[in-house]
Amino acid sequence: MALAFKIKPKFYQDSVRLMRISERLSDLENVRQAIVAMGTEANKRVLAEINLLIEGVETAAPNDLMIVVEAESDAVAESAIAQAETILAEGIAQPANGSERDVPLRTLAQARARLKDANLMMISVAGNYAALEAAKALHGGMHVFLFSDNVTLDEERRLKELAASKGLLMMGPGCGTAVINGVGLAFANALKRGPVGIVGASGTGLQELTTLIDRGGTGISQAIGVGGRDLSERIGGIMMRQGIAMLAADPQTEIIVLISKPPHPSVTERILEAASASGKPVIVNFLGDKFVGEKHGIHFTGTIEDTAEAVLQCVNSDQRVHFASNKADISRQVAQEREKLSPGQGYLRGLFSGGTLCDEAMDIFHESLPGVYSNIALSPQYALESGWQSREHSCIDMGEEEFTQGRPHPMIDLRLRQERILKEAADPQVAVILLDVVIGYGAHENPAQVLGETIRQARMQAAGQSRYLAVVAHVCGTEQDFQGLPLQEAMLREAGALVLPTNAQAARAAAAIVTN
Repeated sequence: MALAFKIKPKFYQDSVRLMRISERLSDLENVRQAIVAMGTEANKRVLAEINLLIEGVETAAPNDLMIVVEAESDAVAESAIAQAETILAEGIAQPANGSERDVPLRTLAQARARLKDANLMMISVAGNYAALEAAKALHGGMHVFLFSDNVTLDEERRLKELAASKGLLMMGPGCGTAVINGVGLAFANALKRGPVGIVGASGTGLQELTTLIDRGGTGISQAIGVGGRDLSERIGGIMMRQGIAMLAADPQTEIIVLISKPPHPSVTERILEAASASGKPVIVNFLGDKFVGEKHGIHFTGTIEDTAEAVLQCVNSDQRVHFASNKADISRQVAQEREKLSPGQGYLRGLFSGGTLCDEAMDIFHESLPGVYSNIALSPQYALESGWQSREHSCIDMGEEEFTQGRPHPMIDLRLRQERILKEAADPQVAVILLDVVIGYGAHENPAQVLGETIRQARMQAAGQSRYLAVVAHVCGTEQDFQGLPLQEAMLREAGALVLPTNAQAARAAAAIVTN
């Protein structure tokens, strides 16, 4: 193997763009791995973990761009670096015709001068600068979608207090999804417009909920992501309360839905007071909270699937249950999978690209499994020392920073999850692998095709050792998504996976395979 690198001093680039470039380089023939990232200490730690922090790279400063390639030969590595520079240059080249509208915008002031009617700013810059840029936008009267993370809690609170005082949204930091006036931001899905307004402090939970509502025949007015820390004691649910107020005033919104992990106890009452005062029907899913039913005039649900069903029943009480599978058929398929297992095969391994979907699966596993280890464990005694190594029953969120620093998110780049599937399949004690597949804007163009090939390889690997490997999957998406929900599900079934219509049903099926 050959290693090559290039450092571009003071050449800051957007992290999402760099993820895409890393993916393109890594897909080149005879390239084993490629990382294009800023020279932060966190990114350099990732390079060290995968043996790419070679001499010369460790001196990169946070504002320097690192291009590091491992390939079959020096020539291939150098060629990949040259391609990276070409792609980067395409983004900054001046147009030949000199049209003002084609000149790249470098500052918020330039953007405001050209797009005079714009009232929302999406920010994806280094965390050191994110809070400053967000403050500039808010002071300028703009809503903010803050994709960047590494913003302190104190900074987040100040930004959200400022936004609330101006009647604005400050979505984030670390906000992964939103749909505003029908436009998806970051990771989002193609959704029908309709009467349901949602405020969520969970990214893939928001995606799962909106896609299930869409598949049930109802549309979304707004889906407001507020960032995972909004309901913490320090932030106090400032932006969820702001979102509720805005949906309450929105004539297009008839039903309000809230989804998040359980708020800090000091925050819960304030959130429910705001919801009760909205004057509209409110459905709440505090993921992992065991209470289900009516309280304070608000309907509380258990799983995300239950939430979607409650919404659809609220829209039209005569509608059927939309996501009910044929229980007898599923039970038969689960029994067939279990019968094929060899003695000693008894463990489940969940490999998720969505943190909320991973959380929901673990909540469901606790109904029938003795304990589930994770890198985002629900209780300290089941916390893994490293997310890179499973043990017993395990559920891994591969979107956590330990996997994504310096690498594309697993919704974009599937290679790390492919490698992990094969690693888990090689464990003779593993009986079933559970996968989520998230499609839509920002996601991989054909994830089921790529994962399907790996599923086949993993099952053949197990068969070669006289074992059977069960695979259970769920696709989070809609028929309107460009990847195509039915096509993605069909590809996974063709690869031998048992495919369920919701994350909750997939988790229950996977657990049933390893329990009597």
